[in-house]
Amino acid sequence: MKQIDRYIIRQFLTTAIFSLAAVLVVFIVIDVFEKLDDFIDKQAGPDIIVLYYLYFMPEIIKLIIPVAMLLASLFVTARLSAQGEWTAFKSSGISLYRLLAPYLFVAILVSAISVYFNGWIVPAANKKKFTIERVYLHKDIVNASGANIYVQDSPTRILSLGYFDDTRNIASRVSIQDFSIMDPTTMVERVDAVTMVWDSASHQWMLNNGTRRWFANGRERIDEFAVQPAGTLHFNPEDLRKKQQKPDEMSYYDLKEFIGNQQRAGQDVARWQVDFYSKISFPFASVIVVLFGVPFSSIRRRGGVSVQLGVSLLICFVYLIFMKVSQVFGYNGDVNPLLTAWSANILFLAAAVVVMLKVPK
Repeated sequence: MKQIDRYIIRQFLTTAIFSLAAVLVVFIVIDVFEKLDDFIDKQAGPDIIVLYYLYFMPEIIKLIIPVAMLLASLFVTARLSAQGEWTAFKSSGISLYRLLAPYLFVAILVSAISVYFNGWIVPAANKKKFTIERVYLHKDIVNASGANIYVQDSPTRILSLGYFDDTRNIASRVSIQDFSIMDPTTMVERVDAVTMVWDSASHQWMLNNGTRRWFANGRERIDEFAVQPAGTLHFNPEDLRKKQQKPDEMSYYDLKEFIGNQQRAGQDVARWQVDFYSKISFPFASVIVVLFGVPFSSIRRRGGVSVQLGVSLLICFVYLIFMKVSQVFGYNGDVNPLLTAWSANILFLAAAVVVMLKVPK
């Protein structure tokens, strides 16, 4: 039996790697034709284009790994069935569940690796890819540094920054509002400044050209200043950069920390929670599609490989559509974020169980 396991694993891995490479090439070629004019218009050289797609490849691989696993499970099982090997295995007393074991071994291994790959490798590559997009494709220009940033620095302090330039660590149109500990609706102090600059020597923020106001007993006291320290602020430029990052740019733990900070500030974190849980749920799609693909393709069907390919593409298309639609409800807070992230896997796992129960064992 171990020899059969090694045989199936070798066939499965070879086909999966080939499928992954083939889909990856097709994806990149299509994307190159779509964006080539934009790169040429921005005078990006071949080195920039190559670098862009090197950084883009991890994101593409993340998306197409389940597709490659499904294609591999369908093609390998269909080929074994067409050549009579699958029938020979079952005739010798080996059940479908036992033949499924080597497939699942590979799928679980790939899913485990994908969790790390999606949680750390992909965000690091995406960060560099987004930088190239902002420079040469002018995408997300506003978010590159950050506009209209709000920071809950403490339970009684709120900051608003009109714009933050992360290349020079300068914030403009700054407002710092302090409220009473006894009554959070009562403002006790407010500082407005034209700019706020990070002083790397003293590790503190410096306010420039501003006004400080104190409110007490219905009276207001005003003090204008040219330069003065902002006082104790619990964030630095790196924290502001993280605040402007997309979930796709954050590692698993960075996103978890970011969500915790936003929750403490009283923000709605449903959207980020969906993305956070998806970093774990999506890799396990590889296991789900294998559970579906192997029993389905174990029965000979008319049409051969073309039918298997059509079914593969249809299943992947339906899975991705369902995942995207369910994410909308999760982002809006209509559905629990954890359930949203796992709903596609739960649905397709149920479909896989139905298929497995119907096919001969």
